[in-house]
Amino acid sequence: MKPKSFAGMRCSIAGALELIGDRWALLLIRDLSLGLSRYDDLRASTGIPAATLAARLKHLTASGIAERVRYQEHPPRDEYRLTRKGRDLWKVNLALREWGDRWDASGYGAPTVKTVDRETGRSLVLALVDAKTREAVPPARSHLRPGPGADAAVRRLLGPAAAASR
Repeated sequence: MKPKSFAGMRCSIAGALELIGDRWALLLIRDLSLGLSRYDDLRASTGIPAATLAARLKHLTASGIAERVRYQEHPPRDEYRLTRKGRDLWKVNLALREWGDRWDASGYGAPTVKTVDRETGRSLVLALVDAKTREAVPPARSHLRPGPGADAAVRRLLGPAAAASR
């Protein structure tokens, strides 16, 4: 059974999920961002069934997240690379990894990968940053407000704060 489409929902999260596809796609984006590019390497890394891999790569390519590039003519061989749009998903995978590490989602008791500063070697974490000052802002100070594309349903969802910002 094909899952319900999120197309047409007035929600950036739903739209992003529609473009990405599913959990296999996120693992493929992870591996492509780590430098894997060939079909067999992606299959070996994820353990994904061949038909599923082919379908997910086709979806990621159609969504503009990955591109198929010929690297050999005889016999013809292609590899996959993230586009600029796909590379910009690094924060999504980093956020999922941080959450998974915090809550031991893998069940192994310890993170397998760390994000570190190249110069200092110190651990790095994702943070909310003020767009103007570039300073970190504590999560407790964050607040959702309707954006320019918000409709009445979004304003209702966001509650009294949305009504005050009209």
